[in-house]
Amino acid sequence: MSRFWSLLAQCSSGSLSALLGSAALAIVLVGCGGSSVDSVSIDGSSTVFPLTEAVAEEFMEDTQNVRVNVGVSGTGGGFSKFLRGETAINDASRPISPGEIEKAKANGIEFIEVPVAYDGLAVMVHPTNDWANCLTADELRELWKPNSSIDRWNQLRDEFPDRPIELYGPGTASGTYDYFTEAIVGESGASRADYTASEDDNVLAQGIRGTELALGYFGLAYYENNVDELKALGIDPDARDRGASCVTPSAKTVQNGSYRPLSRPLFIYVNVDKITSSTEDLVTFYLNNADELASDVGYVAMPDDAYELALERFRTRTTGTVFGAEGVDATGTRVEEMLRTAMTDTTAQE
Repeated sequence: MSRFWSLLAQCSSGSLSALLGSAALAIVLVGCGGSSVDSVSIDGSSTVFPLTEAVAEEFMEDTQNVRVNVGVSGTGGGFSKFLRGETAINDASRPISPGEIEKAKANGIEFIEVPVAYDGLAVMVHPTNDWANCLTADELRELWKPNSSIDRWNQLRDEFPDRPIELYGPGTASGTYDYFTEAIVGESGASRADYTASEDDNVLAQGIRGTELALGYFGLAYYENNVDELKALGIDPDARDRGASCVTPSAKTVQNGSYRPLSRPLFIYVNVDKITSSTEDLVTFYLNNADELASDVGYVAMPDDAYELALERFRTRTTGTVFGAEGVDATGTRVEEMLRTAMTDTTAQE
């Protein structure tokens, strides 16, 4: 409603009288100059949604006559709409898949792949837990896979105490749940069901810090807000030499790609044919402000040069995928290095 009164205040008294004297007061909502509202359509990932929504709200506060509509159909559902030409931008918590690339070619849709932030998860235990400091990705998989029989600490490792594990984690509607199950178990939504679940990170944090034998997971940013009350475990992606490659979660280890597999880049994909001046302004605004807004909504900002390279990729209309290329593992990647290499390769081919 504040935008309405702001626009009213911008009108001259003469034009305001004319507006009020007509039956078209709705024109005020698109400005006194009589211009129409331009709309930018976005859909896709529930994980990326909070960041895109924050960007859209800030953008619309600063920009008149543009309406940004942000939907949540999931990454796959969003790509289905995007590849039918129904949306200008798709939010994605993973790179575009080979099948989706083929569909884009078949439908004549050229797209620009734009990384916007990192997502990182932390695995926590009670602060008095003095036996667990690091777990391998394989150990987490055995613990959290569907119908897992592990319910005591010594079933994870012989040297751990013969005491029960109390598990905490996000509910099935959470994007964090989808990400963790995909990264650790290998399939989105595949998880044991016998744990204390909540969509509220605060409830999970309270449960873990109030339960001596607890283990749980949620977003890295929320852990960093509770670092004095929880203990984060390091994660070792390599089960062959347990603990040798253990990395603790932090914004730094997420950014430099060493915290794997519980860190990954997040993306927006832009349909080239739907780039209007409003879409151009929105994507530019997104990349110029995502570093600050990412931390506000619980994600990890990319390094400054990554945003600069992503913006250059968009401005030069460099189409296709870097992160969805065959053989590329997007988890634990250094976005700026991949973008820089891709830019060098493109320049060399020209």
